[in-house]
Amino acid sequence: MAPVPVNAGNDAQNVINKPANFFYSPDAGKGDADARGADYEFAKYKPFLPDVHWNPLEEVEVVDRGLSADPTKKNLLSSASKVIDLTPTIGTELHGIDLRELTDSQKDELALLVAERGVVFFRDQELNIHQQLDLTRYWGPLHKHASTPIPREPGLEEVHVVYNDASRRPDPAGLTKQDLWHSDVSYEVQPPSTTSLKLITAPPIGGDTHWASGYALYSSFSPSFQKYLESLCAVHSAVEQADGARAAGVPVRRDPIETIHPVVRVHPVTGWKSVYVNPGFTRRILNVPKAESDSVLRILFDQIAGNLDIQVRFRWEVNSVAIWDNRVTTHAATFDFWPATRHALRTTPRGEKPLSVEAYEKQGQVAKDRQIETWKQQGVDPWIWDKSSAPRGCND
Repeated sequence: MAPVPVNAGNDAQNVINKPANFFYSPDAGKGDADARGADYEFAKYKPFLPDVHWNPLEEVEVVDRGLSADPTKKNLLSSASKVIDLTPTIGTELHGIDLRELTDSQKDELALLVAERGVVFFRDQELNIHQQLDLTRYWGPLHKHASTPIPREPGLEEVHVVYNDASRRPDPAGLTKQDLWHSDVSYEVQPPSTTSLKLITAPPIGGDTHWASGYALYSSFSPSFQKYLESLCAVHSAVEQADGARAAGVPVRRDPIETIHPVVRVHPVTGWKSVYVNPGFTRRILNVPKAESDSVLRILFDQIAGNLDIQVRFRWEVNSVAIWDNRVTTHAATFDFWPATRHALRTTPRGEKPLSVEAYEKQGQVAKDRQIETWKQQGVDPWIWDKSSAPRGCND
């Protein structure tokens, strides 16, 4: 089902009644009450929370640049000095590439690589924030966040600031570590696509980010459960994030919305099926009993946060850049670095409305399981559940 904005009412509040993610909406930007003064090298990129109000986002046409890419990605990969797949399912690190110098064909191929691998990492990148904006704007119109900080430098409203220092001590009483897993602003009608984050100040150790693959999560389930998930839609909500911002005295620049998305979406370039829920913003599965919704979401959230086979962990350095596809991954930072400073800048293109398997296949295409397609390419007979020798069915 194509997503539509809804007033989900009580249905959207039933799964997790918890405080807003205070790491995702920090109480930053109110004066200089932080541990880094005006002499900080990146003071102009410290958090700022303007008291303005924006109109609701209008729908925009988005054509994924990965559709124009050479499937071999020869222009991009031949320019790399080293290509390292960090796990079989998610995460690739490219060495020897300067993101400032990519040609349009290489940008297209990078979009395809990110769509396939979920997240791609680069180190020692000197691109400034304006070049970072230009790069991600190539992949789609940029999103402006409704409540999280922007830089203090004027004209950077499309930049999302990630900032923690000694003045912002994590409070483990607020949220569980599972609650921190999210796909950025998944409540939008057109959630983000190929997103970039550059770290400009790094703690000496800690502050790693984890990503989990929605493709691999889908592939991990039995065919019958996969089909069941494909039939479902869920409410994604911005309400708690906005309420948490207001409670902290932070202005909310755009009214919060709630949107219905398919639980399994299909990537428009790869054609692969991906589970699209996350603990941060998914609140309820529609048209099923609450107990069923709670149970299904708990299974999915537990797997996102706990299944190591579908995850990759990245250790940041200054000038590291991660580019990930928010449509097919979830992620969570590790807040183990206090009282050190961790400062990063994110640029976030808007993607298409999520397509369910049914909607995708009505276009005359066949949605596929990434793992099965990978095994076929490797010449391996895919492991099919119904070939198991284990007893099947109910044998009371």
